[in-house]
Amino acid sequence: MENMFEQDLDPVEANSPALTPITFVQRAALAHPKRTAVIHGDIRRTWQETYQRCLKLASALRKLGVKKGDTVAALLPNIPEMLELHFAVPMLGAVLNAQNTRLDAKTMTFMLNHGKASVFFTDREYCERAREALAGCDAKPKVIDVDDPQFEGGELIGDMTYEALLQTGDASFEWTPPAHEHQSIALNYTSGTTGNPKGVVYHHRGAFLSALSNVVGFGLPDGAVYLWTLPMFHCNGWCYPWAVTAVAGTHVCLRQPHPRPVFEALEQHGVTHFCAAPIVLNMLINAPAELKRPFGQQVTAATGGAAPPAATIEAMEAMGIKVVHLYGLTETYGPSVVCDFQDEWHYLPSKQKAQKMSRQGIPSLTMSDMRVADPVTLEPVARDGQSIGEVLVRGNSVMKGYLNNPDETRKAFAGGWFHTGDLGVWHPDGYVEIKDRSKDIIISGGENISTLEVESALYNHPAVLEAAVVAAPDEHWGEVPCAFITIKQGADALSEEDVIAHCRDHLAGFKIPKRIVFTPELPKTSTGKLQKHVLRAQLAG
Repeated sequence: MENMFEQDLDPVEANSPALTPITFVQRAALAHPKRTAVIHGDIRRTWQETYQRCLKLASALRKLGVKKGDTVAALLPNIPEMLELHFAVPMLGAVLNAQNTRLDAKTMTFMLNHGKASVFFTDREYCERAREALAGCDAKPKVIDVDDPQFEGGELIGDMTYEALLQTGDASFEWTPPAHEHQSIALNYTSGTTGNPKGVVYHHRGAFLSALSNVVGFGLPDGAVYLWTLPMFHCNGWCYPWAVTAVAGTHVCLRQPHPRPVFEALEQHGVTHFCAAPIVLNMLINAPAELKRPFGQQVTAATGGAAPPAATIEAMEAMGIKVVHLYGLTETYGPSVVCDFQDEWHYLPSKQKAQKMSRQGIPSLTMSDMRVADPVTLEPVARDGQSIGEVLVRGNSVMKGYLNNPDETRKAFAGGWFHTGDLGVWHPDGYVEIKDRSKDIIISGGENISTLEVESALYNHPAVLEAAVVAAPDEHWGEVPCAFITIKQGADALSEEDVIAHCRDHLAGFKIPKRIVFTPELPKTSTGKLQKHVLRAQLAG
Protein backbone atom coordinates (compact mmCIF):
# COMPACT_ATOMS: atom_id res chain seq x y z
CA MET A 1 0.00 0.00 0.00
CA GLU A 2 1.30 3.46 -0.89
CA ASN A 3 2.65 5.58 1.95
CA MET A 4 -0.12 8.05 2.84
CA PHE A 5 2.41 10.86 2.93
CA GLU A 6 3.13 10.31 -0.78
CA GLN A 7 -0.45 9.69 -1.92
CA ASP A 8 -2.01 12.58 -3.88
CA LEU A 9 0.80 14.85 -2.73
CA ASP A 10 2.86 15.10 -5.92
CA PRO A 11 4.95 18.22 -6.64
CA VAL A 12 2.94 20.93 -8.39
CA GLU A 13 3.76 24.35 -9.78
CA ALA A 14 2.64 26.03 -6.57
CA ASN A 15 5.18 24.23 -4.36
CA SER A 16 8.01 23.25 -6.70
CA PRO A 17 9.09 26.14 -8.95
CA ALA A 18 12.56 25.77 -10.41
CA LEU A 19 15.30 27.14 -8.15
CA THR A 20 17.23 29.95 -9.85
CA PRO A 21 19.56 32.68 -8.54
CA ILE A 22 17.82 35.22 -10.78
CA THR A 23 15.26 35.60 -8.01
CA PHE A 24 17.98 37.04 -5.76
CA VAL A 25 18.31 40.27 -7.74
CA GLN A 26 14.55 40.59 -8.05
CA ARG A 27 14.17 40.23 -4.28
CA ALA A 28 17.07 42.60 -3.48
CA ALA A 29 15.38 45.32 -5.56
CA LEU A 30 12.08 44.67 -3.80
CA ALA A 31 13.44 44.49 -0.24
CA HIS A 32 16.14 47.16 -0.44
CA PRO A 33 15.52 49.30 -3.53
CA LYS A 34 17.57 52.26 -2.26
CA ARG A 35 20.46 50.29 -0.72
CA THR A 36 23.79 50.61 -2.55
CA ALA A 37 24.28 47.58 -4.74
CA VAL A 38 27.41 48.53 -6.67
CA ILE A 39 30.46 50.73 -6.08
CA HIS A 40 32.94 51.19 -8.92
CA GLY A 41 35.14 54.27 -8.86
CA ASP A 42 32.70 57.19 -8.84
CA ILE A 43 29.76 54.96 -9.79
CA ARG A 44 27.11 54.22 -7.13
CA ARG A 45 23.98 52.27 -8.06
CA THR A 46 21.10 51.06 -5.92
CA TRP A 47 19.51 47.64 -6.12
CA GLN A 48 16.50 49.10 -7.90
CA GLU A 49 18.77 50.66 -10.54
CA THR A 50 20.81 47.47 -10.88
CA TYR A 51 17.73 45.29 -11.36
CA GLN A 52 16.37 47.68 -13.99
CA ARG A 53 19.68 47.58 -15.85
CA CYS A 54 19.58 43.76 -15.79
CA LEU A 55 16.07 43.82 -17.24
CA LYS A 56 17.08 46.28 -19.94
CA LEU A 57 20.14 44.21 -20.80
CA ALA A 58 18.10 41.01 -21.06
CA SER A 59 15.58 42.82 -23.26
CA ALA A 60 18.34 44.23 -25.47
CA LEU A 61 19.98 40.82 -25.85
CA ARG A 62 16.62 39.35 -26.84
CA LYS A 63 16.38 41.99 -29.59
CA LEU A 64 19.85 40.88 -30.77
CA GLY A 65 18.42 37.40 -31.21
CA VAL A 66 19.76 35.71 -28.06
CA LYS A 67 17.46 32.86 -27.03
CA LYS A 68 17.31 29.88 -24.70
CA GLY A 69 20.38 27.66 -25.02
CA ASP A 70 22.55 30.32 -26.67
CA THR A 71 25.97 31.18 -25.27
CA VAL A 72 26.93 34.73 -24.32
CA ALA A 73 30.68 35.10 -23.72
CA ALA A 74 32.33 37.84 -21.66
CA LEU A 75 35.99 38.85 -21.42
CA LEU A 76 35.68 41.38 -18.61
CA PRO A 77 37.38 42.34 -15.34
CA ASN A 78 35.47 42.76 -12.06
CA ILE A 79 33.20 45.60 -13.16
CA PRO A 80 29.44 46.25 -12.75
CA GLU A 81 28.69 45.04 -16.27
CA MET A 82 30.08 41.59 -15.45
CA LEU A 83 27.79 41.42 -12.42
CA GLU A 84 24.75 42.41 -14.51
CA LEU A 85 25.50 39.71 -17.09
CA HIS A 86 25.24 37.08 -14.33
CA PHE A 87 21.52 37.89 -14.10
CA ALA A 88 20.55 39.24 -17.53
CA VAL A 89 21.87 36.29 -19.55
CA PRO A 90 20.04 33.55 -17.59
CA MET A 91 16.87 35.69 -17.66
CA LEU A 92 16.67 34.62 -21.32
CA GLY A 93 17.50 30.97 -20.65
CA ALA A 94 20.90 31.64 -22.23
CA VAL A 95 24.26 30.48 -20.84
CA LEU A 96 27.01 32.83 -19.61
CA ASN A 97 30.60 31.98 -20.49
CA ALA A 98 32.84 34.25 -18.38
CA GLN A 99 36.33 33.92 -19.84
CA ASN A 100 39.69 34.10 -18.10
CA THR A 101 41.10 37.54 -18.88
CA ARG A 102 44.72 36.31 -18.90
CA LEU A 103 44.37 33.56 -21.46
CA ASP A 104 46.08 33.71 -24.84
CA ALA A 105 44.08 34.50 -27.98
CA LYS A 106 44.29 30.93 -29.31
CA THR A 107 42.59 29.53 -26.20
CA MET A 108 39.94 32.26 -26.33
CA THR A 109 39.23 31.29 -29.94
CA PHE A 110 38.81 27.67 -28.89
CA MET A 111 36.29 28.62 -26.18
CA LEU A 112 34.30 30.93 -28.49
CA ASN A 113 34.08 28.16 -31.07
CA HIS A 114 33.50 25.30 -28.64
CA GLY A 115 30.76 27.19 -26.79
CA LYS A 116 29.31 28.62 -30.03
CA ALA A 117 29.10 32.13 -28.56
CA SER A 118 26.54 34.33 -30.28
CA VAL A 119 27.51 37.52 -28.39
CA PHE A 120 30.91 38.49 -27.00
CA PHE A 121 31.38 41.27 -24.42
CA THR A 122 34.89 42.65 -24.09
CA ASP A 123 36.86 45.49 -22.48
CA ARG A 124 39.36 47.95 -23.97
CA GLU A 125 42.12 46.46 -21.82
CA TYR A 126 41.93 43.17 -23.74
CA CYS A 127 41.28 44.61 -27.22
CA GLU A 128 44.36 43.13 -28.92
CA ARG A 129 43.84 39.55 -27.72
CA ALA A 130 40.08 39.80 -28.26
CA ARG A 131 40.59 40.98 -31.85
CA GLU A 132 43.05 38.16 -32.50
CA ALA A 133 40.72 35.60 -30.91
CA LEU A 134 37.77 36.77 -33.01
CA ALA A 135 39.82 36.48 -36.21
CA GLY A 136 39.98 32.71 -35.70
CA CYS A 137 36.27 32.19 -34.98
CA ASP A 138 34.26 29.86 -37.20
CA ALA A 139 31.30 32.24 -36.91
CA LYS A 140 32.03 35.69 -35.51
CA PRO A 141 29.76 36.60 -32.58
CA LYS A 142 28.21 40.03 -32.13
CA VAL A 143 30.86 42.06 -30.26
CA ILE A 144 29.89 44.51 -27.49
CA ASP A 145 32.46 46.86 -25.93
CA VAL A 146 32.39 47.88 -22.28
CA ASP A 147 33.89 51.37 -22.19
CA ASP A 148 34.93 51.40 -18.53
CA PRO A 149 36.03 54.87 -17.33
CA GLN A 150 38.34 53.21 -14.78
CA PHE A 151 40.69 52.09 -17.57
CA GLU A 152 42.73 54.31 -19.86
CA GLY A 153 43.99 53.08 -23.21
CA GLY A 154 43.04 50.30 -25.58
CA GLU A 155 40.50 50.47 -28.38
CA LEU A 156 36.82 49.81 -28.91
CA ILE A 157 36.62 46.88 -31.34
CA GLY A 158 32.93 45.97 -31.17
CA ASP A 159 29.75 46.64 -33.08
CA MET A 160 28.44 48.87 -30.29
CA THR A 161 29.08 49.79 -26.67
CA TYR A 162 27.41 48.22 -23.65
CA GLU A 163 25.61 51.45 -22.73
CA ALA A 164 24.35 51.90 -26.31
CA LEU A 165 23.04 48.32 -26.21
CA LEU A 166 21.37 49.02 -22.87
CA GLN A 167 19.50 51.98 -24.34
CA THR A 168 17.71 49.61 -26.74
CA GLY A 169 16.34 47.57 -23.83
CA ASP A 170 13.10 47.82 -21.89
CA ALA A 171 13.16 48.18 -18.07
CA SER A 172 9.67 46.62 -17.91
CA PHE A 173 10.93 43.41 -19.56
CA GLU A 174 9.46 40.24 -18.01
CA TRP A 175 12.06 37.54 -17.70
CA THR A 176 11.32 33.85 -18.03
CA PRO A 177 12.17 31.43 -15.21
CA PRO A 178 14.01 28.27 -16.29
CA ALA A 179 11.77 25.47 -17.50
CA HIS A 180 13.48 23.21 -14.97
CA GLU A 181 16.17 23.86 -12.39
CA HIS A 182 18.72 21.62 -14.11
CA GLN A 183 18.64 23.95 -17.11
CA SER A 184 22.14 25.24 -17.87
CA ILE A 185 23.11 28.66 -16.53
CA ALA A 186 26.88 28.97 -17.02
CA LEU A 187 29.81 27.54 -18.95
CA ASN A 188 33.28 27.63 -17.40
CA TYR A 189 36.51 26.20 -18.70
CA THR A 190 39.22 24.29 -16.85
CA SER A 191 42.81 25.49 -17.03
CA GLY A 192 43.74 23.21 -19.93
CA THR A 193 47.42 22.92 -18.97
CA THR A 194 47.88 19.69 -20.97
CA GLY A 195 45.59 20.40 -23.93
CA ASN A 196 42.37 22.18 -24.79
CA PRO A 197 40.38 23.19 -21.70
CA LYS A 198 37.20 21.28 -20.85
CA GLY A 199 33.88 23.10 -20.77
CA VAL A 200 32.21 22.74 -17.35
CA VAL A 201 28.44 23.24 -17.38
CA TYR A 202 26.52 24.58 -14.36
CA HIS A 203 22.75 24.50 -13.77
CA HIS A 204 20.35 26.92 -12.05
CA ARG A 205 19.80 24.64 -9.04
CA GLY A 206 23.51 24.31 -8.35
CA ALA A 207 24.08 28.06 -8.71
CA PHE A 208 21.15 28.83 -6.37
CA LEU A 209 22.19 26.36 -3.68
CA SER A 210 25.92 27.14 -3.94
CA ALA A 211 25.16 30.83 -3.43
CA LEU A 212 23.15 30.13 -0.28
CA SER A 213 25.81 27.71 0.93
CA ASN A 214 28.34 30.54 0.56
CA VAL A 215 26.10 32.84 2.60
CA VAL A 216 26.15 30.38 5.50
CA GLY A 217 29.71 29.05 5.14
CA PHE A 218 31.22 32.53 4.79
CA GLY A 219 28.91 34.18 7.28
CA LEU A 220 27.53 36.80 4.89
CA PRO A 221 25.13 39.02 6.85
CA ASP A 222 22.32 41.14 5.47
CA GLY A 223 23.95 44.09 3.72
CA ALA A 224 27.47 42.65 3.63
CA VAL A 225 30.06 44.79 1.83
CA TYR A 226 31.96 42.49 -0.51
CA LEU A 227 35.20 43.43 -2.28
CA TRP A 228 35.85 41.82 -5.65
CA THR A 229 39.44 40.64 -5.32
CA LEU A 230 38.52 37.22 -6.76
CA PRO A 231 37.97 37.21 -10.55
CA MET A 232 34.29 36.94 -11.49
CA PHE A 233 35.32 34.67 -14.36
CA HIS A 234 36.67 32.05 -11.96
CA CYS A 235 33.84 29.55 -11.31
CA ASN A 236 31.53 32.55 -11.76
CA GLY A 237 33.36 34.22 -8.91
CA TRP A 238 32.80 31.11 -6.74
CA CYS A 239 29.08 31.96 -7.14
CA TYR A 240 29.49 35.17 -5.09
CA PRO A 241 27.79 37.41 -7.70
CA TRP A 242 24.65 35.51 -6.69
CA ALA A 243 25.54 35.03 -2.98
CA VAL A 244 26.21 38.71 -2.21
CA THR A 245 23.05 39.65 -4.10
CA ALA A 246 21.06 37.13 -2.04
CA VAL A 247 21.80 39.18 1.09
CA ALA A 248 21.32 42.48 -0.79
CA GLY A 249 24.94 43.28 -0.06
CA THR A 250 27.17 45.83 -1.75
CA HIS A 251 29.48 44.74 -4.56
CA VAL A 252 32.68 46.82 -4.47
CA CYS A 253 34.27 46.30 -7.88
CA LEU A 254 38.02 46.19 -8.41
CA ARG A 255 39.74 45.70 -11.75
CA GLN A 256 42.97 44.41 -10.18
CA PRO A 257 43.61 43.16 -6.60
CA HIS A 258 46.65 45.31 -5.90
CA PRO A 259 47.45 46.10 -2.24
CA ARG A 260 46.80 49.85 -2.40
CA PRO A 261 43.19 49.70 -3.72
CA VAL A 262 42.41 46.72 -1.46
CA PHE A 263 43.48 48.56 1.70
CA GLU A 264 41.76 51.75 0.49
CA ALA A 265 38.51 49.83 0.00
CA LEU A 266 38.77 48.28 3.45
CA GLU A 267 39.10 51.76 4.95
CA GLN A 268 36.77 53.82 2.73
CA HIS A 269 33.90 51.45 2.00
CA GLY A 270 33.79 49.40 5.19
CA VAL A 271 34.41 46.14 3.35
CA THR A 272 33.38 43.17 5.47
CA HIS A 273 34.23 40.24 3.19
CA PHE A 274 36.46 39.30 0.27
CA CYS A 275 37.79 36.14 -1.37
CA ALA A 276 41.30 35.53 -2.66
CA ALA A 277 43.84 32.83 -3.41
CA PRO A 278 46.58 32.38 -0.77
CA ILE A 279 49.02 34.16 -3.07
CA VAL A 280 46.88 37.33 -2.85
CA LEU A 281 46.74 37.08 0.94
CA ASN A 282 50.50 36.76 0.97
CA MET A 283 50.74 39.89 -1.20
CA LEU A 284 48.67 41.83 1.35
CA ILE A 285 50.70 40.53 4.28
CA ASN A 286 53.95 41.62 2.67
CA ALA A 287 52.73 44.95 1.28
CA PRO A 288 54.87 47.98 2.18
CA ALA A 289 53.77 49.64 5.42
CA GLU A 290 52.88 52.89 3.62
CA LEU A 291 50.18 51.07 1.57
CA LYS A 292 48.39 49.58 4.56
CA ARG A 293 45.40 51.45 5.97
CA PRO A 294 43.66 51.03 9.33
CA PHE A 295 40.11 49.67 9.40
CA GLY A 296 37.78 49.29 12.36
CA GLN A 297 35.26 46.74 11.07
CA GLN A 298 35.50 42.95 11.30
CA VAL A 299 36.84 41.66 7.98
CA THR A 300 36.57 38.04 6.85
CA ALA A 301 38.59 36.64 3.94
CA ALA A 302 37.79 33.32 2.28
CA THR A 303 40.70 31.62 0.61
CA GLY A 304 41.00 28.59 -1.61
CA GLY A 305 42.52 27.40 -4.85
CA ALA A 306 45.49 26.05 -2.91
CA ALA A 307 46.06 25.15 0.70
CA PRO A 308 47.10 28.31 2.58
CA PRO A 309 50.25 27.80 4.64
CA ALA A 310 49.55 28.03 8.37
CA ALA A 311 51.98 30.98 8.45
CA THR A 312 49.73 32.88 6.03
CA ILE A 313 46.61 32.32 8.15
CA GLU A 314 48.50 33.35 11.28
CA ALA A 315 49.77 36.57 9.65
CA MET A 316 46.31 37.50 8.29
CA GLU A 317 44.75 37.13 11.72
CA ALA A 318 47.52 39.31 13.16
CA MET A 319 46.37 41.99 10.69
CA GLY A 320 42.82 41.72 12.03
CA ILE A 321 41.41 39.68 9.15
CA LYS A 322 39.64 36.41 9.93
CA VAL A 323 40.36 33.63 7.43
CA VAL A 324 37.87 31.01 6.23
CA HIS A 325 39.45 28.17 4.28
CA LEU A 326 37.39 26.82 1.38
CA TYR A 327 38.13 24.05 -1.09
CA GLY A 328 36.66 23.22 -4.45
CA LEU A 329 37.18 23.02 -8.17
CA THR A 330 35.69 24.47 -11.33
CA GLU A 331 33.59 21.30 -11.52
CA THR A 332 32.04 21.98 -8.09
CA TYR A 333 30.98 25.63 -8.58
CA GLY A 334 34.02 26.65 -6.56
CA PRO A 335 33.73 26.05 -2.78
CA SER A 336 32.38 22.59 -1.94
CA VAL A 337 34.29 21.87 1.28
CA VAL A 338 34.71 24.35 4.13
CA CYS A 339 36.95 24.31 7.19
CA ASP A 340 34.29 25.07 9.80
CA PHE A 341 35.95 26.62 12.82
CA GLN A 342 35.57 24.52 15.96
CA ASP A 343 34.89 26.27 19.28
CA GLU A 344 37.80 24.64 21.07
CA TRP A 345 40.26 25.97 18.47
CA HIS A 346 39.92 29.40 20.07
CA TYR A 347 42.06 28.21 22.97
CA LEU A 348 44.90 26.77 20.88
CA PRO A 349 48.25 28.55 20.43
CA SER A 350 48.16 30.67 17.26
CA LYS A 351 50.39 28.39 15.20
CA GLN A 352 48.49 25.24 16.16
CA LYS A 353 45.16 27.00 15.49
CA ALA A 354 46.40 28.08 12.04
CA GLN A 355 47.39 24.48 11.27
CA LYS A 356 43.84 23.33 12.05
CA MET A 357 42.41 26.11 9.88
CA SER A 358 44.65 25.24 6.93
CA ARG A 359 42.89 21.89 6.47
CA GLN A 360 40.23 21.75 3.77
CA GLY A 361 37.47 20.62 6.14
CA ILE A 362 34.03 19.06 5.78
CA PRO A 363 31.36 19.14 3.03
CA SER A 364 29.56 22.42 2.40
CA LEU A 365 25.78 22.50 2.77
CA THR A 366 25.31 21.62 -0.91
CA MET A 367 27.47 18.52 -0.79
CA SER A 368 25.61 15.35 0.17
CA ASP A 369 28.71 13.32 0.88
CA MET A 370 32.49 13.26 0.75
CA ARG A 371 35.09 10.62 1.29
CA VAL A 372 38.81 9.98 0.92
CA ALA A 373 39.11 6.68 -0.87
CA ASP A 374 40.99 4.38 -3.19
CA PRO A 375 40.23 5.89 -6.63
CA VAL A 376 39.66 2.46 -8.20
CA THR A 377 37.82 0.44 -5.53
CA LEU A 378 36.22 3.56 -3.93
CA GLU A 379 36.89 2.01 -0.53
CA PRO A 380 37.38 4.73 2.12
CA VAL A 381 40.82 5.07 3.69
CA ALA A 382 41.27 5.00 7.45
CA ARG A 383 40.50 8.23 9.31
CA ASP A 384 43.97 8.35 10.77
CA GLY A 385 45.34 11.55 9.20
CA GLN A 386 48.01 9.50 7.40
CA SER A 387 46.43 7.13 4.86
CA ILE A 388 46.29 8.86 1.47
CA GLY A 389 43.44 8.51 -1.00
CA GLU A 390 41.57 10.55 -3.61
CA VAL A 391 39.01 13.09 -2.43
CA LEU A 392 35.57 12.18 -3.82
CA VAL A 393 32.40 14.27 -3.52
CA ARG A 394 28.77 14.15 -4.59
CA GLY A 395 26.06 16.75 -4.25
CA ASN A 396 23.98 19.48 -5.85
CA SER A 397 26.97 21.69 -6.53
CA VAL A 398 28.67 19.23 -8.83
CA MET A 399 28.67 20.18 -12.51
CA LYS A 400 26.24 18.74 -15.07
CA GLY A 401 29.28 17.48 -16.96
CA TYR A 402 31.77 18.50 -19.64
CA LEU A 403 30.31 20.12 -22.75
CA ASN A 404 30.46 17.83 -25.79
CA ASN A 405 32.81 15.46 -23.95
CA PRO A 406 30.87 12.39 -22.77
CA ASP A 407 33.97 10.24 -22.24
CA GLU A 408 35.56 12.69 -19.79
CA THR A 409 32.19 13.18 -18.09
CA ARG A 410 31.79 9.44 -17.51
CA LYS A 411 35.34 9.22 -16.19
CA ALA A 412 34.78 12.11 -13.78
CA PHE A 413 31.59 10.52 -12.40
CA ALA A 414 32.85 6.90 -12.22
CA GLY A 415 31.22 4.91 -9.43
CA GLY A 416 28.66 7.61 -8.62
CA TRP A 417 31.22 10.09 -7.26
CA PHE A 418 32.97 13.11 -8.69
CA HIS A 419 36.68 12.35 -8.78
CA THR A 420 38.56 15.52 -7.81
CA GLY A 421 42.03 14.28 -8.70
CA ASP A 422 43.24 15.63 -5.35
CA LEU A 423 44.99 13.36 -2.88
CA GLY A 424 44.38 13.82 0.81
CA VAL A 425 44.04 12.26 4.24
CA TRP A 426 41.02 11.90 6.50
CA HIS A 427 41.49 13.01 10.09
CA PRO A 428 39.71 11.34 13.02
CA ASP A 429 37.42 14.39 13.39
CA GLY A 430 36.18 13.92 9.81
CA TYR A 431 38.13 16.86 8.38
CA VAL A 432 39.92 16.31 5.07
CA GLU A 433 43.40 17.64 4.41
CA ILE A 434 44.65 17.83 0.84
CA LYS A 435 48.19 16.57 0.45
CA ASP A 436 48.60 17.13 -3.28
CA ARG A 437 47.18 16.89 -6.74
CA SER A 438 47.63 13.34 -7.98
CA LYS A 439 49.94 14.74 -10.68
CA ASP A 440 51.99 16.75 -8.14
CA ILE A 441 52.76 14.08 -5.55
CA ILE A 442 56.48 13.22 -5.48
CA ILE A 443 57.44 9.54 -5.28
CA SER A 444 61.03 9.35 -4.11
CA GLY A 445 62.52 5.92 -3.53
CA GLY A 446 59.01 4.52 -3.09
CA GLU A 447 58.03 7.14 -0.51
CA ASN A 448 55.20 9.61 -1.17
CA ILE A 449 56.13 13.25 -0.52
CA SER A 450 53.46 15.93 -0.30
CA THR A 451 54.68 19.09 -2.02
CA LEU A 452 52.19 21.07 0.08
CA GLU A 453 53.82 19.82 3.29
CA VAL A 454 57.27 20.86 2.07
CA GLU A 455 55.96 24.26 0.90
CA SER A 456 54.33 24.84 4.29
CA ALA A 457 57.70 24.25 5.99
CA LEU A 458 59.38 26.68 3.60
CA TYR A 459 56.77 29.38 4.28
CA ASN A 460 57.70 29.19 7.96
CA HIS A 461 61.07 30.73 7.14
CA PRO A 462 60.87 34.49 7.79
CA ALA A 463 62.73 35.36 4.57
CA VAL A 464 60.55 33.31 2.19
CA LEU A 465 57.91 35.25 0.27
CA GLU A 466 56.72 32.45 -2.04
CA ALA A 467 57.60 28.80 -2.49
CA ALA A 468 56.69 26.04 -4.90
CA VAL A 469 57.94 22.45 -4.79
CA VAL A 470 57.95 20.06 -7.74
CA ALA A 471 59.54 16.73 -8.59
CA ALA A 472 63.01 16.81 -10.14
CA PRO A 473 64.21 13.70 -11.99
CA ASP A 474 66.89 11.77 -10.11
CA GLU A 475 68.84 8.74 -11.37
CA HIS A 476 68.99 7.09 -7.95
CA TRP A 477 65.67 8.00 -6.28
CA GLY A 478 63.56 8.41 -9.39
CA GLU A 479 62.30 11.80 -8.15
CA VAL A 480 63.44 14.25 -5.49
CA PRO A 481 61.88 17.51 -4.24
CA CYS A 482 63.03 20.71 -5.93
CA ALA A 483 62.06 24.02 -4.29
CA PHE A 484 61.59 27.27 -6.21
CA ILE A 485 61.79 30.19 -3.79
CA THR A 486 61.15 33.93 -3.95
CA ILE A 487 62.76 35.97 -1.16
CA LYS A 488 61.00 38.84 0.60
CA GLN A 489 62.15 42.31 -0.33
CA GLY A 490 64.57 43.64 2.26
CA ALA A 491 65.15 40.24 3.86
CA ASP A 492 68.62 38.98 4.71
CA ALA A 493 70.41 36.98 2.05
CA LEU A 494 69.30 33.36 1.91
CA SER A 495 71.50 30.52 0.74
CA GLU A 496 70.72 26.98 -0.33
CA GLU A 497 72.39 25.76 2.87
CA ASP A 498 70.15 28.05 4.97
CA VAL A 499 67.03 26.60 3.37
CA ILE A 500 68.11 23.01 3.81
CA ALA A 501 69.05 23.61 7.45
CA HIS A 502 65.64 25.17 8.08
CA CYS A 503 63.85 22.22 6.43
CA ARG A 504 65.89 19.77 8.46
CA ASP A 505 64.26 21.20 11.60
CA HIS A 506 60.73 20.73 10.20
CA LEU A 507 60.75 17.74 7.84
CA ALA A 508 61.82 14.12 7.63
CA GLY A 509 65.13 13.69 5.82
CA PHE A 510 63.68 12.25 2.60
CA LYS A 511 61.29 15.21 2.30
CA ILE A 512 63.99 17.89 2.37
CA PRO A 513 64.45 19.55 -1.06
CA LYS A 514 67.55 18.23 -2.77
CA ARG A 515 67.67 21.22 -5.08
CA ILE A 516 66.92 24.90 -4.42
CA VAL A 517 66.19 27.46 -7.15
CA PHE A 518 65.93 31.13 -6.21
CA THR A 519 63.72 33.10 -8.60
CA PRO A 520 62.38 36.68 -8.65
CA GLU A 521 58.87 35.48 -9.48
CA LEU A 522 56.85 32.25 -9.63
CA PRO A 523 54.57 31.52 -12.59
CA LYS A 524 50.89 31.81 -11.66
CA THR A 525 47.46 31.55 -13.23
CA SER A 526 45.13 34.54 -13.23
CA THR A 527 43.52 33.23 -10.05
CA GLY A 528 46.83 33.04 -8.19
CA LYS A 529 47.49 29.32 -8.47
CA LEU A 530 51.10 28.31 -8.91
CA GLN A 531 51.73 26.86 -12.37
CA LYS A 532 53.77 23.86 -11.39
CA HIS A 533 53.68 22.43 -14.91
CA VAL A 534 55.77 25.44 -15.99
CA LEU A 535 58.33 24.70 -13.28
CA ARG A 536 58.42 21.01 -14.21
CA ALA A 537 58.98 21.97 -17.84
CA GLN A 538 61.80 24.28 -16.75
CA LEU A 539 63.49 21.40 -14.92
CA ALA A 540 62.98 19.05 -17.85
CA GLY A 541 64.58 21.64 -20.13
